[in-house]
Parts: sequence; C-alpha cells; structure tokens
Amino acid sequence: MVRAAALILSLLSAPVGPETVDLGNSTAVDLGNSTAVDLSSFECRDINRSTIVQRVCYRADQRALLVAVRGSYQHYCGVPAETYDALMSAPSMGVFLNRVLRIAGADGRYTCTTS
Repeated sequence: MVRAAALILSLLSAPVGPETVDLGNSTAVDLGNSTAVDLSSFECRDINRSTIVQRVCYRADQRALLVAVRGSYQHYCGVPAETYDALMSAPSMGVFLNRVLRIAGADGRYTCTTS
C-alpha cells in the first residue's frame, strides 16, 4: 500500500513537458527546420484499428501530417484537410497511406522541402 502511494505521488510530481517526436531524416521546414517536432500544436489521435498505423497527428493551419508507422513518424506536407479526413475514415488506413500519401504523392505532392 505504501509503495503504491509512493508511486502515485512520484507520478504526480514528475515534471510534464511538451511531447516531441523525432522525424529523423525528414525535413521539417514548415515546423521550424528541426527534426524534433513539438506535438502541442497538432491534433493527435492514437489508432487502434490498424496494424500499420499507430498514431496520426495533423496541423490544419500548416497542412502538416505526421503518421506513426511501426514506431517511426513519417512527415507529409501540404496535406489538405479533406485528405486527412479521408485517411481517418478509410476502411484500411495502411492501404490509404500507401496509395494516396506514398504512391499518389510520389510526384512530390506531399514532400516536405527546404526551399
């Protein structure tokens, strides 16, 4: 009982900071030219209906989309709200991700650039 109370107190007193994710080699020009992105300005949703996609974060004002796929985040830029909504309601988020964001966006449509 004492150990449980001590654990709860330590969790409550732990400092809470902004949640950030590392984009690795992705560019984040629209997000401040850093590979570490603060998610406080994103609307994030944990996904439990997909075997591929674990989390989706979207920032409408910058049309920036972050998708956690098997533990690492993929960054897409210039994503319209309609495309984000279609991803969230797709019967298969993995198929949508591959067909719309990766393959259809292979022409650079959703590529984040530094120019």
